[in-house]
Amino acid sequence: MYYLCVLLFLFQNSTPEHIVEYHDIKNKTQEIEYITKYKKSNSTNIQAYVISLEMKQAEYKVLPWQKLNTFNKGKTKLEQLIIKEPKNANLIYVRLVIQEQLPKILNYNSDIEHDKQFLSELLKIKDNSDYLDTYILNYTTL
Repeated sequence: MYYLCVLLFLFQNSTPEHIVEYHDIKNKTQEIEYITKYKKSNSTNIQAYVISLEMKQAEYKVLPWQKLNTFNKGKTKLEQLIIKEPKNANLIYVRLVIQEQLPKILNYNSDIEHDKQFLSELLKIKDNSDYLDTYILNYTTL
């Protein structure tokens, strides 16, 4: 019975495949493969990661206005998702990672403190998003 309980606990807290794959991406080709694989998903959580990689595609554009246009399209999509689901841990995590890594000149940093506070509180509680805790601690400044 003990082993069954342990297995159930591990199964419930296992990290979703799309998050593991996202954090294993190492190059542009893998980014495109991920976007293609998950683009049509109806999951808001998955869409957060797809959008972040779409935003990242701006770095591969040649012209400055193409870079800005690609980035801004993704930013708008992500912010629309957050408006719909303001307490979604995946959305807030992805936004914080993006904001902390972007150059300040892009002026996408106004939610950093809010997101840090939200995720700090999330780290304190046991819930169905605990699989994110390690990523939050490893990929943000928390």
